[in-house]
Amino acid sequence: MSTPPTLSFSLLTDYDIDLFRKGKHYRLYEKMGAHLVEVNGYKGVYFAVWAPNAKQVSVVGDFNNWKGVIHELKYRWDDSGIWEGFIPNIGLGNIYKYEIETHTGDVFLKADPFGNIAEIPPQTASIVSTTWYEWKDTMWMEEQHHKNSFQVPISIYEIHLPSWKKDKNGNVNFRSIAPDLVAYIKETGFTHVEFMPVTSYPYEPSWGYQVTGYYAVDSRLGSPQDLMFLIEEFHRNDIGVIMDWVPAHFPSDAHGLYRFDGSFLYEHEDERQGYHPEWNTRIFNYGRNEVKSFLISNAFFWLERFHIDALRVDAVTSMLYLDYARKDGEWIANKDGGNINLEALEFLKEFNTAVNKHYPNVKTIAEESTSYPKLTHAVKDGGVGFGMKWMMGWMHDTIRYFKKDFLVRHSSHHDITFSISYAFDEKYVLPLSHDEVVHGKSPMLYKMFGDEWQKHANLRALYLWMYTHPGAKLLFMGDEFAQTLEWDFSASLNWHLLEYEAHHKMKDFVTRLNKVYREEKALYELNYESAGMEWLHADDSRNSVYVYLRKGKSREDQLLVILNLSSVPYKNFRIALPDMSGWEPVVNSDDKEYWGSGKTIKSFKTKNVPHYGKEYSADIDLPPLCGIIFRRKK
Repeated sequence: MSTPPTLSFSLLTDYDIDLFRKGKHYRLYEKMGAHLVEVNGYKGVYFAVWAPNAKQVSVVGDFNNWKGVIHELKYRWDDSGIWEGFIPNIGLGNIYKYEIETHTGDVFLKADPFGNIAEIPPQTASIVSTTWYEWKDTMWMEEQHHKNSFQVPISIYEIHLPSWKKDKNGNVNFRSIAPDLVAYIKETGFTHVEFMPVTSYPYEPSWGYQVTGYYAVDSRLGSPQDLMFLIEEFHRNDIGVIMDWVPAHFPSDAHGLYRFDGSFLYEHEDERQGYHPEWNTRIFNYGRNEVKSFLISNAFFWLERFHIDALRVDAVTSMLYLDYARKDGEWIANKDGGNINLEALEFLKEFNTAVNKHYPNVKTIAEESTSYPKLTHAVKDGGVGFGMKWMMGWMHDTIRYFKKDFLVRHSSHHDITFSISYAFDEKYVLPLSHDEVVHGKSPMLYKMFGDEWQKHANLRALYLWMYTHPGAKLLFMGDEFAQTLEWDFSASLNWHLLEYEAHHKMKDFVTRLNKVYREEKALYELNYESAGMEWLHADDSRNSVYVYLRKGKSREDQLLVILNLSSVPYKNFRIALPDMSGWEPVVNSDDKEYWGSGKTIKSFKTKNVPHYGKEYSADIDLPPLCGIIFRRKK
């Protein structure tokens, strides 16, 4: 029996088309792209692609010698701009592209915007695939709301999977890396991992942030099922998974979204709004409903099919501001004469509203570097609707302070305290991310001032400051053992450093901080409320000493934190305290266990001696360049 080249068939209903046009179709991945189906007894693949300005669209691939005349798609009668068709006798593993002919006679070969995997670069075709997987993380998913809530500790390990630890052949695979990576995260005590982009991208130095396949996993690292296996292993070991998501821009690669059907389809036509001068990329047209359906569906795709627990939205600042990275005359004001991209703002609100409604147990996290108001407030309350936001100001101020010579730190004293003045305006993540250890910025260790011992002591004190500061925590891979070189995306971390005492003890210290963070309610119960933090010494610039309380809901759940960020020890240093109580040490960054000087820190009792505006005080010895956490004795 002969088989026709293309059978008439559609997965799209009138309702689908209506939602798509309104920008409200949030599960387009169920209908668009390549899908294994059976039609009239024929097994094959149904294709659907949006290309409203094309003259003709065909599917070409290894099954028809890449000849477009063999499998031409049909343009839908409803003028939705969608071309579709069913090709029998092909299936998983077949390689394909869309051949798009424009009305001017140009012909483009494009990868499938909804493809689930692509060829390994530099090859660029899509591969017929599936995202079916038999998940075994039921227990985690049932507890997802609690694991991601604001009432639990959130400590994030940010990771670029291709450069964490390569095998002996210089390769990394989602599945093969799972045993070592999951065990390492569990050992060090992080509650979540954050994957830098694992979507398909051609240009390796972009680290994944120039995406060509929004629905495709990075084929260098394996299949969709390999990534699902890795995520499942994290969940089975009580570790959440955050994924970087990049709706801000896309590259101009010929096989990607750029001028997809010969027109400015996904991107804004006006280069003052559609071209990104900093990254030489293209900016989505957020005012186009079909583009909104594409992007929000993509978020749903990763949350639904891959069980992702949070999406960290990259480069939100560049989305919000029309003049971002532009000089005068290079941008166009909005209808009100301002510099806010109103269409992007509306898109972000719609995205967060949709995710919060359909996936209430997950978080959306904004990488946003300005003080744009109410970013993590509910849309109904005039906010943008994100769950959390990176606290870039805290990061910049803290790093600037720890770079300072000890002799001049007094002049920058409030670089440390300033963040608390706005720490509760939003729900924050404190990020020490990949961006801080590349492009000549130096690794975290060598940002620190002083000799080798002092650099390590500074870094331990910085980490203790971060873990006792209100908000969630984020460390980039390698920071936990004081990597001595800038991050190199093409090489593994310098794991040999763990053979040296200073570095394996830094890892031990971060592990200890994660453990204390998990165990002490004072560090997380009121993490996003002003009631959870009280300064006792905020203004002692002469001594570079900071003293504060972190509080849980119960009076018994209180921690006293002391930072001596000077290079000298203090004998019988008097600190103010709010009441009569006894205090016992929990963590001392100067402990020999962590490569400190080993000054013994003892328990102490409050004295009925007023000091620094408080009715009570105590005298304690403080080692140099240290952070100490005390627990209130019960």
